[in-house]
Amino acid sequence: MSEFQQARADLGAQLRQLRESARLSGKDLAERLRWQASKISRLENARQTPTEDDIVLWGRAVQATPEAIEELVEQASALLERQDSWRQRHRSGLAALQEDIREMEARTTLLRVFEPGVVIGLLQTTEYARSIFTRIKRLYNAPDEIDAAIRVRMQRQEILYDQNKKFRFVLPEATLRYRLAPLDVMRGQLDRLLAVTALPNVEFGVIPFEAPLPSALLNGFWIYDEDHVAVPTRTRDLILRDPDDIAFYMRAFEELSEAAVFRDEARSVIVRVLEDFARQSAGKKPQLLD
Repeated sequence: MSEFQQARADLGAQLRQLRESARLSGKDLAERLRWQASKISRLENARQTPTEDDIVLWGRAVQATPEAIEELVEQASALLERQDSWRQRHRSGLAALQEDIREMEARTTLLRVFEPGVVIGLLQTTEYARSIFTRIKRLYNAPDEIDAAIRVRMQRQEILYDQNKKFRFVLPEATLRYRLAPLDVMRGQLDRLLAVTALPNVEFGVIPFEAPLPSALLNGFWIYDEDHVAVPTRTRDLILRDPDDIAFYMRAFEELSEAAVFRDEARSVIVRVLEDFARQSAGKKPQLLD
């Protein structure tokens, strides 16, 4: 066992001890936290590294002392700094990662997302998601549980119909055109986006090719209320909690939103891409912008 694995096992054992001291079963604690019972098992058995939020919620649920929670948070933080990589996270399982994201979304009232390279997971169709997960599995050598991951991703989308939550999404037009799936799947995905633009609590924007950009579209980011920002890279998922970092990404999102078009104009861009895909299917060249 590596030093990292041993440290994670020790942390899992401490979490188990806290749960047992509170006379809670794994199922009881999962219900109290509104988690899947499998997550309790993964954390206690060192198959997944807990986040700082996981530790705080766990500690409060078992009525641990503030000092004990702080000590465990420090241990988790050290582990995440050492090996919070996408490769490590995907080894825990594609479905497990989707469950973690689902829990963060459930605690969020306002979710703002900019994504320059792929359709946002909350908006993906089943077949588009299958294409994405297939690539993730190959890239990160993740466990072969694509169907389970898709099932959780589709369950995540139920939150879009919660009128107590608000969603603001911005994508560049290029993302709509990237061929990450066969043409028929891409067309189905764009039809899904047309439907999403009609949801009253969803603000969906597209940055057209012809729009002046406020800055280079370097990476995507997810802003969870004003609590933290997730910035995924190819090797690590950065979680930023510093108020200055959060404020920076909030400003960046507003600038990108100003470059985007919404509602009818966004639908017009989507329809334009759909028409180009139809011409490609028929073997014709796409129409060029003036």
